[in-house]
Amino acid sequence: MSVVPAEPVESPEPAWRQRAVERSTRAAKLRAEQRVQRFLDAAQELIADKGTTDFTVQEVVERSRQSLRSFYQHFDGKHELLLALFEDALSRSATEMRERLSTVTGPLDRLKVAVDLLYDSSTPREGQQSPLFTDFAIQLLVSHPDQVATAHLPLLALFTELVEDAVKAGQAVTPRPRRTASLIMQTAMFTAQAPAAPVGAQPSRIGAEDVWEFCLGGITGAGQATGGESGTQKAAAPKKAATKRTTTKKSAAPKGATRTKA
Repeated sequence: MSVVPAEPVESPEPAWRQRAVERSTRAAKLRAEQRVQRFLDAAQELIADKGTTDFTVQEVVERSRQSLRSFYQHFDGKHELLLALFEDALSRSATEMRERLSTVTGPLDRLKVAVDLLYDSSTPREGQQSPLFTDFAIQLLVSHPDQVATAHLPLLALFTELVEDAVKAGQAVTPRPRRTASLIMQTAMFTAQAPAAPVGAQPSRIGAEDVWEFCLGGITGAGQATGGESGTQKAAAPKKAATKRTTTKKSAAPKGATRTKA
């Protein structure tokens, strides 16, 4: 019996070679990440100094103390650099929001806090400029809406989870949680950026609580809370409310009507 294989067998790569290549790859990746971060930090400093995104690639290169060749190894141009800053800011926002929500219990309460946080972070601050969002993001929304959608994926993933948790708990109803999460996000963000809405004789700003009541009504049908009971509390006990309405209807039977024994 022959011990020689009929077909040639490819010998595996030595383990030491694999380790050497992996070590070299990790080192190269770390250096690349550091260079990229220096470009991002330089661009962020320029935005803070100028109060605008109106700067040149050469200014970024000089501020980062790196080469123009190195810049174009990592970015196609200024647009991609600003997009990286935009995506990074939204990713950090999603991470910070998750940390804030870690101490909140109850699906609807968590969703409400998320709406409040998103509304607050989207509200323009007097005396504080955010050109990355007020200038670049608006232009991006018109010219590259697909890139805006991609940048918001971390936040969308978070809000989708929150909506799905509310649905699983029986506190919300929606056949498409992801689409509902997107609508809630857009309602909070764009309403926060609007100066005021014509309500009655005087313009009146729509606040975070108004946004939440509107969204709550969309996913539970229990919006427009009145009195001392919040919309969240109302939505948490829909069956109880239905029972109360049924009892009230029975007690309103006309006089003289014959009662049927249960």
